[in-house]
Amino acid sequence: MRQSHLDPRAVVILLLCCLLWGINQVAAKAALTEIGPLWQAGLRSVVAGVLVWLWSLSRRVPLFGQDGSGAGGLLAGALFAAEFACIFVGLQYTSASRMVVFIYLSPFVVAMGMPWIAHGEKLSGRQWAGLVLAFGAVAFAFAEGFSTPHSPRQWWGDALGVAAAVLWGGTTLAIRATRLAAAPAEKTLLYQLGVSALALCSAAVFAGEPLPVHWSPRLLGLFGFQAVVVSFASYLAWFWLIRHYAATRLAVFTLSTPLFGLLAGALLLGEGISTRLVAALAALAAGIVLVNR
Repeated sequence: MRQSHLDPRAVVILLLCCLLWGINQVAAKAALTEIGPLWQAGLRSVVAGVLVWLWSLSRRVPLFGQDGSGAGGLLAGALFAAEFACIFVGLQYTSASRMVVFIYLSPFVVAMGMPWIAHGEKLSGRQWAGLVLAFGAVAFAFAEGFSTPHSPRQWWGDALGVAAAVLWGGTTLAIRATRLAAAPAEKTLLYQLGVSALALCSAAVFAGEPLPVHWSPRLLGLFGFQAVVVSFASYLAWFWLIRHYAATRLAVFTLSTPLFGLLAGALLLGEGISTRLVAALAALAAGIVLVNR
């Protein structure tokens, strides 16, 4: 049974995940100086997938039983792969601070789609107003890529961030709408990591991206953080939360991720934070609050 309200344990897990996700965009962008975006995304799925498999073996979690989750798993994996292709390629053109704000359009994709899946999560008029406010905030921030861009193709990176948000929301909806909703969190995550590892590494080969020959301690640290801490530990926790709590209730706490991302981008990469971006984030926050009340 899913709980309609979040208990203290869920809140602590969520906030820790949001902190890690905010820093993750910074780590991914920093690593792009030494590894291509598709190889980075694909190889981290490989490492995280192996870790999930070993974790499942140690806990005797059934991964390969006939439970009818295959179609949903392939769909979720394909969406997951496309999402991270958009994020990692997009980070070449826009800042980590902007990327993390656009990605968190995802809760609204979930809020709009969830009433079609779970009738108990229909939206009220106030919640629809929150959606309109949030979409307006993202459009306001996106316009900066055309009016005062930090790079000539910033708008392209921003657009990929929005696409990643739609794909992330679609992944959450796919999990809730298919047999994956009743599958162990480990199996749900392994579907996504396995499919994305194959798809992204194949795309890297097809695109002719060079694979790093020498891995510096800096690259190993950045890559290890993404693969072990984020892709393995935090995503495992997130899919466990999706299985046990209402998706729209979880969305409000993901608001802290853009805040962590903005701070990490400014402190670790020296990225500037414009007034427009801060205003958009404030409006995005208000929209999330309205949707989740």
